[in-house]
Amino acid sequence: MLEIHIIKALTDNYIYLLRNKEKNITSVIDPGDSKPVINFLNDKGWKLDQIINTHHHHDHIGGNSELLNIYKSKLIAPSYDKERILNADIYASDNEEISIAGINTKVIFTPGHTLGHICLYMEEEKCLFSGDTLFYLGCGRVFEGTMKQMWQSLLKLRSLPDETMVYCGHEYTMSNANFCNYIDPNNKLFKKVYSKIKENTEKSLPSIPFKLGTDKQTNPFLRADQLEFLKSINMEGTDPVNVFEAIRLQKNNF
Repeated sequence: MLEIHIIKALTDNYIYLLRNKEKNITSVIDPGDSKPVINFLNDKGWKLDQIINTHHHHDHIGGNSELLNIYKSKLIAPSYDKERILNADIYASDNEEISIAGINTKVIFTPGHTLGHICLYMEEEKCLFSGDTLFYLGCGRVFEGTMKQMWQSLLKLRSLPDETMVYCGHEYTMSNANFCNYIDPNNKLFKKVYSKIKENTEKSLPSIPFKLGTDKQTNPFLRADQLEFLKSINMEGTDPVNVFEAIRLQKNNF
């Protein structure tokens, strides 16, 4: 059984430390800051075997250099970011199967937030590391790609099994929940989800991981092609890409 440890970093980032006790392998996903990772490893007495980046933004790779210097770990990065994340041991591409912490992992190419973004899906563990593509009740801003690319990337993630547990790159959940309440106030399932999010926030607990099946029914950015939602926002008959763009721009200014 894979252990997944959530490490808070920077302002609102999440770093994920994966430990396979059976195979004695430890991996870290998106270490934006090295210090909390080093402290965690020292406390456990573990070495670090792998570093994996979902995309090139500094708040996801900022700890790479120091961790590589200390632990001589293997670095895995998106093949689409070869010019921005240098000297990786493995550059991973769409639909490739790679091993992370000894677990078979599918690489899913999800351009939009950045042009080279990848997500990491472990079918055996029923979990997804979504970086800054999919958040709880939200999605990443579209910085480098197009709105169409981002929508298509979200469709790839939406196609994964409902029981998938999602580990995303930031604690943006309360902000996303407030936007959901604004744009989709009559969603009954969201009301149940919101009370739990609020409870966790008040206790300073992570809202992560979240269940993909629930997010499919409550996250407006995953519902841009669903008739009931389109009717509720008066966009029935509109192309899903245009719907997605409209609500993403609303969220940008919310």
